[in-house]
Amino acid sequence: MTAPFESCIQACSNCAVVCQTCASACLGESDVSKMAQCITLDLDCAELCQSAANLMARDSAYARELCRLCAQVCRACGEECRKHEADHCQRCAETCLACAQECERMAA
Repeated sequence: MTAPFESCIQACSNCAVVCQTCASACLGESDVSKMAQCITLDLDCAELCQSAANLMARDSAYARELCRLCAQVCRACGEECRKHEADHCQRCAETCLACAQECERMAA
């Protein structure tokens, strides 16, 4: 890992796992239809976070551009998760918003 990207790689990797965990837990909720948007954003966010971490690890010329998009999706996911009372959603919201900040710093 290159030093400038290290904290962002860690934030993205962690966020990807937390989003996958949230999506899976949302599928177990009593009214899954109310969780549809949360699940969709969790999966999109997890995918982008993992891709961003991979590009940063390779020092790709596209890492900053992808991190800008990743920050947007992390914010959207965090805002959606924040609407739900479940612990997994609240944890996901915090993780996504922290990752968005890391990605914004990296992309600047």
